[in-house]
Amino acid sequence: MQNLLQNRIVLIMGVRNKWSIAWGIAEQVREAGAKLIFTYQGDREREALEKLVAGMDDIRCLPCDVTSDEAITTLFDVISMEYGRLDGLVHAIAYAKTEDLAGSFVDTSRDGFLLSMNVSAYSFVAVARAAAPLMTGGGSIFTLTYLGSNRVLPGYNVMGVAKAALEASTRYLAYDLGSKGIRVNAISAGPVKTMSAKGVKSFSDILDVVPQKAPLRRNITLKDLGNSALFLLSDLSSGTTGEILYVDGGFNTVGI
Repeated sequence: MQNLLQNRIVLIMGVRNKWSIAWGIAEQVREAGAKLIFTYQGDREREALEKLVAGMDDIRCLPCDVTSDEAITTLFDVISMEYGRLDGLVHAIAYAKTEDLAGSFVDTSRDGFLLSMNVSAYSFVAVARAAAPLMTGGGSIFTLTYLGSNRVLPGYNVMGVAKAALEASTRYLAYDLGSKGIRVNAISAGPVKTMSAKGVKSFSDILDVVPQKAPLRRNITLKDLGNSALFLLSDLSSGTTGEILYVDGGFNTVGI
């Protein structure tokens, strides 16, 4: 496993702190030999990210506001100039207004709906389009989604709708980029304690229910997700694209 991604260049977007799913993925991807590039949006995220990577060699942290086409173009121009290619991309970015998660979905604001779709779904399309020319030898792109995309989970609200769009985008991107040898997939993660998850009012209830109902009788860990990320980023998944890979202990298969 240590050489599974040897000398591969992987861009990870969405690390916020050491509890982030993206950070759990990054740790295992790095152990597998990959060279990592991280992105951050503002000064606060930059400072947190720089603390996480302090003392690590061959780590690059670059700014990128995914709501800006210009910022995305600049990011990939820098990657092109400094690295010449890209082998993998992890999109772990999502956002919804707090008030749009606190109430009922029917009360979602227009601007909140559009913002969530822009950051959580369209950004995946935008960065995949920019990354594709750098994946000259083929590559792997994947994003993170959740069961709330196709099941009603009170409190997930507009984010569930955005994740549904994200999953559909995954399939269409897989079709468009497959001829270039680029695989596009998504991991549908079970509940993990992250800062973002705290914004979902029923999250603690979900954490309690999963170990009771899931076939594996436990919640998943960052290591579980990291292992799945290694699979998708490596040649082990050479024939897998357009898929939603559930890493939730089997919870999605259970009816009651």
